[in-house]
Amino acid sequence: MAMPDLARRYTAEMVRELPDDGNRYEVVLGELLVTPAPRMVHQAVLARLFGALHGYLAPLGLVDTLLFSPADISWDDETLVQPDLFVFAPEELGSEWAGIKTLWLAVEVLSPSSVRADRVIKRRLYQAQRVGTYWVVDIEGGVVEVWHPGDERPEIVTETLRWRVGPAAPEAAIALAELFREPGRR
Repeated sequence: MAMPDLARRYTAEMVRELPDDGNRYEVVLGELLVTPAPRMVHQAVLARLFGALHGYLAPLGLVDTLLFSPADISWDDETLVQPDLFVFAPEELGSEWAGIKTLWLAVEVLSPSSVRADRVIKRRLYQAQRVGTYWVVDIEGGVVEVWHPGDERPEIVTETLRWRVGPAAPEAAIALAELFREPGRR
């Protein structure tokens, strides 16, 4: 389980200096979040989501705005997160993570060790930073929670996940049955 280290306040710079030991280190408002390497099913679901979003963004010329972690997304000195998957504004394309501030979509796939961080801490951060849409993908529950900046409660999606990169863009539709199918099955 991702355990917060409440004994001290961390900065993004301190987190960048931590060892590369296979864990994911993030900091939100000074709170250190440590998550071990994800399970295989986590990565399989993430790969399917990436494929679906890649297929959606490619004809729109926005495929380079779709990335996955590791990434250092930071809005201030006490914040550094690594969304599992995210889409950002194309004008922020560049060679440094520091230039990415406008997330249109952030996705976190829950792991047993990341539930509190993803559902509470990072969700509040993403809402405060006006991330357009935040998906909390719950493999065990077979649902996706969809959050927007002003939401007090999520939309719970059980069948088809829908998203638009912009108001005039076509809609992406991702069937959860396909997303959550067992690895190796078609």
